Amino acid sequence: MSVEPIRQDVAPRTAEASSRRQRTNFPQPAPQRGRLGLQARAPHNIRRHVFRNTRRFLVLLAGDLSTFWLLRALIRLVRDQAVFGSEVARLAELLSPRGILNGWQYASALFLGLWLTGNYGQGDQRRDPRRVLTACALATALPLWMTVWTRGLGVVAAQYSVTTLVVWLFLSGERRIIDWLVAKVLPPSRQAARTLLVGPAEDCVRAQSSSLFGAGSEFLVLGYVDIQVPSGPGSLGHISGLHEVLTGSHAEAVVVCGYLSEGRFQAVVDTALASGCQLLSIPRALEVAGVQPKVVYRRGLPLMELTAPNFRGQQLVLKRLLDLIGAAVGLILASPIMLLAAILVKRDSSGPIFFTQERVGQGGRTFKIHKFRTMKVGAEQARDELLSKSVYQDPRLFKMVGDPRITRVGQWMRRTSVDELPQLWNVLKGEMSLVGPRPPLPSEVALYEAHHYARFDVKPGITGPWQVAGRNQITDFETIIGLETEYIREWTLFSDVAILLRTVWVVLQMQGAH
Repeated sequence: MSVEPIRQDVAPRTAEASSRRQRTNFPQPAPQRGRLGLQARAPHNIRRHVFRNTRRFLVLLAGDLSTFWLLRALIRLVRDQAVFGSEVARLAELLSPRGILNGWQYASALFLGLWLTGNYGQGDQRRDPRRVLTACALATALPLWMTVWTRGLGVVAAQYSVTTLVVWLFLSGERRIIDWLVAKVLPPSRQAARTLLVGPAEDCVRAQSSSLFGAGSEFLVLGYVDIQVPSGPGSLGHISGLHEVLTGSHAEAVVVCGYLSEGRFQAVVDTALASGCQLLSIPRALEVAGVQPKVVYRRGLPLMELTAPNFRGQQLVLKRLLDLIGAAVGLILASPIMLLAAILVKRDSSGPIFFTQERVGQGGRTFKIHKFRTMKVGAEQARDELLSKSVYQDPRLFKMVGDPRITRVGQWMRRTSVDELPQLWNVLKGEMSLVGPRPPLPSEVALYEAHHYARFDVKPGITGPWQVAGRNQITDFETIIGLETEYIREWTLFSDVAILLRTVWVVLQMQGAH
């Protein structure tokens, strides 16, 4: 079946990049094209959120350490060099004796205390005086604990209180100075997340006028998307076209205002997840698949954070590290087997050693997948004639028992999955992952419905939940999509390791292999 390629515009990262386009080789209805456009933008949005949070962490860490060393130097001037007289020096020696702010030991304890109490988090967390005080109290308690038994509880309690309060005052002042400096160096319009409000017009307008989105906010409101018909004055569009508004506005965050029905709310969640946007909500009772609500504060006002792209970005870094290490080690260990397979393929039948085929990956981008050739040359042309003999009744999947196109060596390689080993090179190139949904053919994707596009939220994998759950024994396409969607939403590093271990067991048993 021949399919005419079309070009799909993907929202550019900058005006200069507006000429960039993403080529897909399968026709899609407009809603699916919009979904793919959002999926293609998702990595950019996630990188922006990760960069913003990493920058905040590093600036705060540098400020905290600098403040600590400045405080330590001031105490030494007062206590050791008696710049304010001997009486003040003796009092300083009593309340802050040598060793209590012992260089990197206290600095490490201070970092640990600030990190455990969430003082490197977003929004109001980093400037909350109570959180900073708790962190200082914990940091001071760690090095002072052993001195209780040698100096007595009363003396240590006084030293503990004074040290905690002094460190707290300096850190609280430092946090406010950092906020002031950042506002001077980086205008709010440059560092704020481009934000869309979604909901009834009156609720969006009310939220936009609150201090939450006022001058200097972490959010730059671009406008609102109405759920009512006709849309309110000044709206950017109706919720039915949310994916188009997101693509055109280059939004990085979506805030839900007011009440949305469960169906509409789930649609907003799916769209935001696909685009890699941060998703928040003015607090409401909710239970929606794919999100884990958490109350966060901005300028003293509550927001319900539904997704945290920066955390997802950290997960993606871990997943990529696992892929790089696993693929590199796999290629080294499997090289003797791959060499043997290459020799057998060449001797068994005429034709190339490797089979290359176009598949659809993350964000709808097409790429070339590599396998050892297991079929006779020209076998792809006979595929349409064999569709009626597929073990799947759904045309979006194809596999048959006793396929006459498969060579003798190809049968062995398929049963042992040796033919999949060259895909480790696809993993190293970043086109695939060790674990993920299987990459489909463009002709299969042309038959997809809207909810099937969830599998393009992540990179495709050599193995995945479908393979370890039953491989070709699971013949219902919706069941496969359900397994993959659950994997994507509930991904952890442990789940990838577990699937890899289960894959080894499934391959050894040769379960469901054709």
